[in-house]
Amino acid sequence: MDNRGYSVAGVLIFICVASVLLASMGPCASRPSRSSRTVQRDVYNVQVAQLDPAADGLDLQAVGQLVKDAKDGEDLERMINTPAINNIDLNSDGNVDYIKVQEYGSGDNRGFSLYTEFEAGEEQEIATIDIAKGETEEYEIEIQGNQHIYGQNYYYRSRFGLGDALLLGYLFSAHRPYYSPWGYGSYPGSYRSYARVPTGSYRSRVGSRASGSGFTSASSSSIANKTASPKSTAISSKIRAPLKNPTASQRSFQARASSQAAGSGGFGRRASTSPRVSSSRSVRRSSSSRSSGRIGGK
Repeated sequence: MDNRGYSVAGVLIFICVASVLLASMGPCASRPSRSSRTVQRDVYNVQVAQLDPAADGLDLQAVGQLVKDAKDGEDLERMINTPAINNIDLNSDGNVDYIKVQEYGSGDNRGFSLYTEFEAGEEQEIATIDIAKGETEEYEIEIQGNQHIYGQNYYYRSRFGLGDALLLGYLFSAHRPYYSPWGYGSYPGSYRSYARVPTGSYRSRVGSRASGSGFTSASSSSIANKTASPKSTAISSKIRAPLKNPTASQRSFQARASSQAAGSGGFGRRASTSPRVSSSRSVRRSSSSRSSGRIGGK
């Protein structure tokens, strides 16, 4: 065989070896590296950590101040739905949910249910305000956070005289009980939807109202024979914001929502196309340290 024959044979051998190498490398090239998978998990953890607990969106001590200031149920609803009081965002779309008020009770026990319809047909009670008239002209006022949002036995209470709160004169006089006429996508002409702000900014807004309300925290109810709230069964299974004591269906929905968020880049306006990546350990530590000072936590 001449030199030309050897040259052709060498070329053929080289082509065969190269083909084998490329074939063996194909699956490895298409499979994400271990470091890449770690980055994807970390990005997901960072995005989930960005969701603040739902309870951080409505300071119940500050709501207590409104009991002193509001003149009736409609006025109470108007006052709640301002950036100074309401920052709750149950579906984590970046917009604050409108809170509706429904009056209930009779005789010496009256109250208000605070609830929201954050999506069409999805109602969730947030808190109740129970007011009991005593034998003297003193009234026991108790605000209870919904157990799924705020956790079990989450109360704020105070005592007022009749002259301390305009709302008391309205509530215990002859009148038509207030029931919010508004629904999802239908709001008062004076109301304008607004974006949720970070918890730290909300805390700064609401701080003076909360500290000056005269309401103190408690772990049990002091009102006997309370009237059941008509919205006590309004429990939505489509809440994305973290809950203190979720039901099984709420927990299941949030697990599915988190999985979907991992593939779509996060929830609502919090999504980021290039989130900062940090280790899972640091994310967990960061999340726990933030939650320790939350408005909704005890």
